[in-house]
Amino acid sequence: MNNMSPKVQNQLGMLQQIQQQLQNILQQKAQYEMAVREAKRAQEEISDAAEDTVMYMSVGTVMMQKKKSDVSAKLNEKTESLELRIKSLEKQEKMLAGKFEQMQAQIKEALEGKTAPSAA
Repeated sequence: MNNMSPKVQNQLGMLQQIQQQLQNILQQKAQYEMAVREAKRAQEEISDAAEDTVMYMSVGTVMMQKKKSDVSAKLNEKTESLELRIKSLEKQEKMLAGKFEQMQAQIKEALEGKTAPSAA
């Protein structure tokens, strides 16, 4: 591996960075997806409750009594916001996956080019 050109070594470093970025995005996406599931489950739970049912909502470190409509609106807002973040992460994931594949192909080409002449 020490006989690799500096260019290929640099490309390998970049490939590792892209892979790390992809892993970070996938972790964030999984966290947001779990939060969406929790918010939707909470929404389902309160949908069966009567309008005058006493509900509490966490506001920072305090639990406050809120109207069902307020709690429902906050849950919908949270779900929409998280789903937008997920879509944004999916775009980033797709872009990075493309870069990863491209970089991987370049490295493979460069390594194979040492044994056979390339048509570049």
